[in-house]
Amino acid sequence: MCICHLPCRQLRPSPSPNGDQAPGRLVAHYHCVVCSVTIARKTDMISHLKRHVNKGETEASYSGSSDVPFEEPAPSGQAYEIMKELGTNVQLMPNHTTPQKTDTYFNRKMKTNRQLVFCSLAVLAEERNPLESLDAFGATGIMGLQWAKHLRNAVKVTITDINEVCVKMIRENCNLNHIRVEGSRGSSRVPDGGAGDVDGVPIATVEVAKMDANVIMHLRSFDYIHLDPFGTAVNYLDSAFRNIRNLGIISVTSTDTGSLYSKSLNVTMRHYGSNIVRTEYYKELAARMVLATVARAAARCNKGIEVLLAVAVEHFVLVVVRVLRGPTQADESAKRIRQLIHCQWCEERVFLKQGSMVEENLYRQLPCNCHGSMPGKTAVELGPLWSGPLFNSGFLRRMLFAAVQHSMEDIQPLVKTLICESECTTLKSSVHGPTALTNQVECGVVIKVQKVEESGTTDHSGKRKTGDEPGNVVKKLKSDGSLEHPAFYYGIHRHSIRGMNMPKLNRFLQYLTEAGFRVSRTHFDPTGVRTDATLDQFKSVLTKYSVPTYTNTTATQNPEETVRAME
Repeated sequence: MCICHLPCRQLRPSPSPNGDQAPGRLVAHYHCVVCSVTIARKTDMISHLKRHVNKGETEASYSGSSDVPFEEPAPSGQAYEIMKELGTNVQLMPNHTTPQKTDTYFNRKMKTNRQLVFCSLAVLAEERNPLESLDAFGATGIMGLQWAKHLRNAVKVTITDINEVCVKMIRENCNLNHIRVEGSRGSSRVPDGGAGDVDGVPIATVEVAKMDANVIMHLRSFDYIHLDPFGTAVNYLDSAFRNIRNLGIISVTSTDTGSLYSKSLNVTMRHYGSNIVRTEYYKELAARMVLATVARAAARCNKGIEVLLAVAVEHFVLVVVRVLRGPTQADESAKRIRQLIHCQWCEERVFLKQGSMVEENLYRQLPCNCHGSMPGKTAVELGPLWSGPLFNSGFLRRMLFAAVQHSMEDIQPLVKTLICESECTTLKSSVHGPTALTNQVECGVVIKVQKVEESGTTDHSGKRKTGDEPGNVVKKLKSDGSLEHPAFYYGIHRHSIRGMNMPKLNRFLQYLTEAGFRVSRTHFDPTGVRTDATLDQFKSVLTKYSVPTYTNTTATQNPEETVRAME
């Protein structure tokens, strides 16, 4: 580690006694060999390098070494790093991991999110062809380029960003992946032999536009819209639902975990208009809060939603909804937005029934007896939240088929878990086999591609004409109401009995199934159990099959037997 005396870091000029600005003074500093950040103090640099070593980051991220050559120099003398994901190459700036210091932000940990969004778009591409999709926040353009490179002519991809540096980077990444760039409205169109045409015929065409996300969603209609801003997406929901086509899909990624996970309650109230507290099921609470905000935005445009997918893993919450046009569908979706009654002692919860306004009725709706045995106010009212299902098993099966088809091994276990969670079962055999593709149409609410082609309800532009198909979708949606999974889950460690060794999680799921309850694991919590049993029933089964541990008195009376048992 060497000290640097070059004019990389300069103190601000201070005013002289005469009133003139004195020139800035050069300050010795250090540069990180991993992320190229500038740090003034040596002790801070040592701590910074130790954090890189703990994360396993020991190589420079701006070396520019890759199997894909790229000779064009980066601006300001910096070197590009070329990253490959899902067969798509993108060039990244040295400080691409710090959103405060770069415009082309890229997060490697969002790979799961990008693959889930890709699979949902692939499912929609089977229903209508061609379709128009929008990546409203392009940044490096990695997501839109993956759509175009793997789905080819099935989708017409539009990538937008408000920043000029990001738009330039997206065009260069299109050139890197042999994808032709089509100019946006009001801008010059790139010729066939321009930046998008590399080594002959391009493999796909992508439209790149420098435009605000709200503006382009107000001006144009799309079949698929993905919103992934840095933080919350509530400022773009009204524009997204304004011109989305009927039976189209909107996917929303929220990364403001501080407000979603009850760390900044005032920000939660401002953005989502919900009152929440920290609970054991806080991740599902965040997903239902986002869905309630999405449903209200859709209802303002006389549209309803059908939830296809809601995932909360790592540091993001992803919701995928299908848009159902019409005031009737909007009213049905609005009825699913309810308040939640949460017990602060045992963490039992139940959705508030419509018409219950008296405070005494709130405690009566909870199945626990904490109100009578504990002092003070035991229950709080949370919400508004989405009370409907979080998954559609038919859509998830088709997503699993798309993940297998495009060799996405990383998300296949997650999608299988979601399928079992949507059906509230532990039998993973229903996910595989020849019956998976037939059951996916029966369980789902999507329209078969064969029916669309035979009935001729679509035109060449991909727009669906008025007919009986939307009605059939609504009928299928209503028939799927009996298959809804139970709301929320219980943590087995949270409700364990002191002094008792509880059974293994898989064995405990078997015990609940034998007791006559629907049960499954959940992706929200690795030790969580989704079941239709109440908390008292859950604890009774857990107590029945728990084994008491050895007490201290027993260990003191028989020390030799204790040592032999340990050996």
